Amino acid sequence: MAEFTDGFWTNDGLRLHYRDYAGGGDGRPVVLCLAGLTRNVRDFAGLAERLAPAWRVVVVDFRGRGQSDYSKDPGSYTPLTYAQDVQALLGELALDAIVPVGTSLGGLVTMLLAATDAKRIRGVVFNDVGPEVEPAGIARIRSYVGRSGNWPTWLHAARSLAANQRHVYPDYGIEDWLRMAKRLYRLANNGRIVIDYDPRISEPMRNAVDEPAPDLWPLLAPLKDVPALILRGELSDVLSPATVSRMTATLPRAQAVTVPNVGHAPTLDEPEAAGAIDRLLDAVLAERTQKELAG
Repeated sequence: MAEFTDGFWTNDGLRLHYRDYAGGGDGRPVVLCLAGLTRNVRDFAGLAERLAPAWRVVVVDFRGRGQSDYSKDPGSYTPLTYAQDVQALLGELALDAIVPVGTSLGGLVTMLLAATDAKRIRGVVFNDVGPEVEPAGIARIRSYVGRSGNWPTWLHAARSLAANQRHVYPDYGIEDWLRMAKRLYRLANNGRIVIDYDPRISEPMRNAVDEPAPDLWPLLAPLKDVPALILRGELSDVLSPATVSRMTATLPRAQAVTVPNVGHAPTLDEPEAAGAIDRLLDAVLAERTQKELAG
């Protein structure tokens, strides 16, 4: 199992957390993992352990998640603020070459990073997310985010998770749901299993229910010259095949891969996802080598 160190940085008065898996001693870009709305650094443990030490992998806890501070202002729980937090981390660690891997919300943050700081990005992975999010997916996410349940044991938490999300991972057995529960939840001081995020992250989403969705398509333009991977869960209600097609038309160097019998979102441990990420990283390395030879 690859080892990691816990690191912290400060932005906007908050102490924020990341995991740092050492690797990439040859100077290759750093893989930067950005999680979904209610998720945390544990979501990327499988990917990071597989890639390190060939690659250095940095995994971020957005504010209000995991070991990062909760914000006193729930209005700051927005993609733009998360992007600003990540930019502060990139500066803190002096990371001038990255390959973002963004799941859902993390992909939206990646687009914002590309719009303001594209020179750092050497390749990109969008995991079940695009500039357009399907209304059915948004409605489903709104229906559960912020609900602060608690359970007496990990098995109870896993069974609850299975009951609510079996449509996302229909092939999962109880051991899979236990692993998922331990990614999503934490053991509280009172011995109960609880969600591992600030329930108030839901407030900006709920407050924006009647607002028109912003046009995010222009945010892809800075990525048109870098290798890109678009992963979609076959059963996803968030990313449609039509949006994937438009993304591949917008990003000439993008590859689209469907992860079978999975909804929103693939865990990135699936063979199809893992193989596609490996190919993307191979393309990033090949381009780096070509530039070194040309230079």
